[in-house]
Amino acid sequence: KVVTIAKSKKFRDHHGKVLLEGHRLIKDALEAGAVLQTLFFSTVGHLKELPEAALKGVNLVKVKFEDIKSWSDLVTPQGLIGIFSQPNHAKMSYPAAQLTSSLPLLLICDNIRDPGNLGTILRSAAGAGCEKVLLTKGCVDPWEPKVLRAGMGAHFRLPIVANLDWESVPSNLPAGVQVCVADNKDPGAQTETVSMPKGAGGAGAAPGYPKAPVKSKPKAAPEHEDEEGVAGVCVPELAVQYYYENWTQTPVAVVIGGETHGVSPDALHLAASTGGKRLVIPVVPGVDSLNSAIAAGIVLFEGKRQLLQRHKQEDKRQKFPVVG
Repeated sequence: KVVTIAKSKKFRDHHGKVLLEGHRLIKDALEAGAVLQTLFFSTVGHLKELPEAALKGVNLVKVKFEDIKSWSDLVTPQGLIGIFSQPNHAKMSYPAAQLTSSLPLLLICDNIRDPGNLGTILRSAAGAGCEKVLLTKGCVDPWEPKVLRAGMGAHFRLPIVANLDWESVPSNLPAGVQVCVADNKDPGAQTETVSMPKGAGGAGAAPGYPKAPVKSKPKAAPEHEDEEGVAGVCVPELAVQYYYENWTQTPVAVVIGGETHGVSPDALHLAASTGGKRLVIPVVPGVDSLNSAIAAGIVLFEGKRQLLQRHKQEDKRQKFPVVG
């Protein structure tokens, strides 16, 4: 049963359970208010490393280290596995340091299917001080063991809302948000349907890209023939700019596209409806598009830099108002 929880999303969802392995991840989950049901441990010393109050009422099961080793997919298991109720982001208590560092910066993951990439993206979002992360349908399950390992505790540092269809994304965004896309696909891939070059990943991004904003022109809604069929879809044109130019209209949400197909037409329509932009990370011509986790890190930390700079300028204006 332990192995099934770790391996099967269907089983996890049906029973409302997730499996966390290792001292740090379990401790982070407990401190954030996640509900621990059963804890498997190989030595009593492992229990002493966890907050005692959080273990009251928990089913504690001592097992041989060999058993944990056979259940684990870690190279070096720590001898500690916890079965938790699937955490609800609305009921979690996130670390005070995280909340005080939170910025009006959100992340939308669009078809991120690689577990390592998603975990790394979540870790970057927590590090940059993102307010929230939204995962659309098509993203890998955030509670998969590989995502949890790569996330390094990010799951318990900021709200992660998973399995959203595009119709419900706007209701999870703050009022007045501007949605920008950091496209992670080769710019030549949609020349038939998009007059603007593809963005972050910014493969082949050249100095000739327009600096002045290009007015967005929403077109007919896309007609999906199948999940893979993007060719021939009408998508809106977006203003294009480099990621290091100012784009942090407060609040702002950044869309990071998946490794295979880049940003979806749905994401482009949402961006166009909010007056959003396409953010380009320029790379040397001929270099393939950037890995989505790298692109996310670059854009999110630039967004953080811009927002902090803006806050600093606003504070200065309040202290030293300009006399008319």
